[in-house]
Amino acid sequence: MSKFQFQHPKNRELLGGDLVAQSLAQLGVDLLFGLHGGHLDQFLVGCASIGIRLIDTRHETCAVQAAEAYTKLSGKIGACFVTANSGFCNALPGIATANADRSPIFVITSSPPLRDAETNCLQGFHDQVVLAKPITKFAHRVTNVEEIPRIVSYALRVALSGIPGPVVVDFPIDVLFGPPRLDALALGNLTSELTLPPSPNPASLERLVELWSAAKRPVIITGTGAGRTTDGENLLLRLAETTSTPIFFSGKFASPAAIPHEHPLRGGPATKLAFLKPLGQQRPDFVLLLGARTGFLLGGRSGGIIPHPPECKTAQVDIDGGEIGKSTSIELGIVSDATEFVRAFLRLLNEKSLQWPSSTNNPWIQICSGLKNVVHQQYAGDDKVNREDGMLHPYHAINDVYTALSHLHPVIIIDGGEAGVWAMDAWESAQPYAGMNSTGYLGFLGNGYGYSLGAALAFPDRLIVNIHGDGSAGFHIAELDTYARHGLRILTVVMNNYKWGMSIAGQDIIYGNDDPARPVSSLSPVCKFETVAEGFGNIGVRIEKPEEIASKVKGIVESMGTAGKTAGLINLLVSTKPVTNATKGMVGKPPKGQEEDVIVVPYYDNVPRTYTRQELEKKGWTKSNGVA
Repeated sequence: MSKFQFQHPKNRELLGGDLVAQSLAQLGVDLLFGLHGGHLDQFLVGCASIGIRLIDTRHETCAVQAAEAYTKLSGKIGACFVTANSGFCNALPGIATANADRSPIFVITSSPPLRDAETNCLQGFHDQVVLAKPITKFAHRVTNVEEIPRIVSYALRVALSGIPGPVVVDFPIDVLFGPPRLDALALGNLTSELTLPPSPNPASLERLVELWSAAKRPVIITGTGAGRTTDGENLLLRLAETTSTPIFFSGKFASPAAIPHEHPLRGGPATKLAFLKPLGQQRPDFVLLLGARTGFLLGGRSGGIIPHPPECKTAQVDIDGGEIGKSTSIELGIVSDATEFVRAFLRLLNEKSLQWPSSTNNPWIQICSGLKNVVHQQYAGDDKVNREDGMLHPYHAINDVYTALSHLHPVIIIDGGEAGVWAMDAWESAQPYAGMNSTGYLGFLGNGYGYSLGAALAFPDRLIVNIHGDGSAGFHIAELDTYARHGLRILTVVMNNYKWGMSIAGQDIIYGNDDPARPVSSLSPVCKFETVAEGFGNIGVRIEKPEEIASKVKGIVESMGTAGKTAGLINLLVSTKPVTNATKGMVGKPPKGQEEDVIVVPYYDNVPRTYTRQELEKKGWTKSNGVA
């Protein structure tokens, strides 16, 4: 246990806000995202006095999401501040996203003086702790200034331990502005080291060796839980090479530089595994899920990405035992931190001196490596300009943008629905250092702005590419001002088709030409995103022709950092056609002959009817009395 003493500010007394700031600094926090409010003034002054960097945003949701991206990509503690009630309510979407994604972030807020409870005072209507509890691991209001260090330490340890997640601590304004009794300070475990993550059970590792060594077509699929530390990322490469196993990443998160792009064991996005069956190729007979959850991002119920048994045996490593086998049959579950698992498993393999199949001229490895180009091959014969509307083919457009950026190995943040899928399909062309798909389990649009902000602070020397559709681009576009004010090198790319692309595509699939109405799925063709960007101090560029892409992308990147402008935006005009494979898969028509047995719905597997049409007709129901 190290010695620690609070520093007295120069020319003023030590106050509660100083205790919060210095407690966070003691625990490793050196950066905070947030939006100012008078309730927090004493805390913010305390941060400035000890050198904690403050990055102020234009919306509280983006501050929370920036903290989330920062902790995911850097492995450091993500923390943010939002003011009382109004600011806190704006932060709730970000907290909900972090909770769904199991992101360990520390959210600081404030509230009116304790004595003003139930007086209808300013910014004191809602009980913030009550609102936060369902979507956090821990939510608490500090009522005694001397207890600040203990609660700060406790809350952060809760966020990081076990199943990680967000915590919210409410420091009322009188607690932040009040002087503590120094002889009564409660430090708790503020000076203790953070606990180590859990390791796997040795017996489960032995069983895993049996399953893996018997497989002929193994794959590893990594998720957010597999790449929070540099150590973990280096170990992933060793794991893949030791076992000669191709490694894919889930649609949510790609670990920074885990597997080099030219490496034969790099498979790319796990969604590409869904192409094996249509291509007539054999599918995996063993899958290791490493910090990756089952669900819609890995094919859901369909088995399109992870084949169902007995075709495939699946082992799942997750820090949350409740996630193991949640929506897919699992042969072996291992509760462990992903990095600790890989370290322990590699030790065991070294002790056993097992001989794994060589990766040289291995047909399975060649098949998996080839999946990186499968979408490109699908659209290779398409014109780069859609003949119907004269706009850019969405895949070719974003692929060409990526190709022009590939030498920079940028960090890619993907937002949007249809645009997000196109951006993920072309992913490997960018040769990204790392990346995130920001919509997540909530299907949340607009997250990309905050995530890009956090990424820029996690990797200040890399170009951050913030991909949007014109729908998602509208949610938090004022953050372009944040990028400019803080001198951040973020390139926003808006794939603009004047539509809520995934919505209109789904409506077309379900309704066809029978119902020409397309409710609220169109956006404005006159919106000039490049002009908006310039108004916020970014460089703005509009691209309408395929031959413009390479030169204009090169030009804007070279201009970012000159004339006082570090951030830029490309308004990339694309067609609504073709529709992505993902949308067609999520809103698919049933197989021929089964049309009357299911209800077709967007985004999910088609729902079986309680009664088929034939069964209803047998009961005497006909079109005239209610059966369509």
